[in-house]
Amino acid sequence: MATIELQAEVRTVTGRKVKALRREGILPAVVYGQGMDPIPLSLNALETSKILEEAGGTTILNLKVNKETHSVLVRDTQRDVIMRNLTHVDFLKVAMDELITAVVRVDLVGDSPAVTKLGGLLVSGLNEIEIEALPGDLPEKVEVDISVLEEIEDSINVHELDLGEGVTILSDPDELIARVIYAQVEEEPEEELEELEVLGTAEPEVIEKGKVEEEEIEE
Repeated sequence: MATIELQAEVRTVTGRKVKALRREGILPAVVYGQGMDPIPLSLNALETSKILEEAGGTTILNLKVNKETHSVLVRDTQRDVIMRNLTHVDFLKVAMDELITAVVRVDLVGDSPAVTKLGGLLVSGLNEIEIEALPGDLPEKVEVDISVLEEIEDSINVHELDLGEGVTILSDPDELIARVIYAQVEEEPEEELEELEVLGTAEPEVIEKGKVEEEEIEE
């Protein structure tokens, strides 16, 4: 996987004063990890936002803080409720020779013959899965080819995914990824139609009976 470089500085401003930094185009952040104390950081907000939009949650970043370089992953982000601008980022320092867990996005690719030829309805299951691997082996996403779904009721489950050597899937192996089902056709139930027919023929009989009873009374 390609690595991306980010330049940061140690941040001395904390608490409510951080709002002033944001107005100056500075993005507050923190880096933490095993064997180190958390370090508050300041980054260029515009530059960092562009980089993180392209980088996935499993992309290794080279975070340069003064003269030190840390291999990190983005562990959490906070955004403004209205404008959706980044307001804070948490970076996790990783050891490239130690296994870590991560959540990876699942993308369905290709066309299912059961949908295009048989008119089935594609139902998607999990849109992300949890995996374990060395930082350098983490995939940015998992692409699942749905062209194997050729018949109605064909499905793909987690245990059928192959992410290659060095990557272990931690999600439930029986969880659904994708499935093709019969498309629902809205039709009036036969029972309701029969009931309407019965009601339609019953009303004249009741009226006729009423007329007979009235005639008998008059006699």
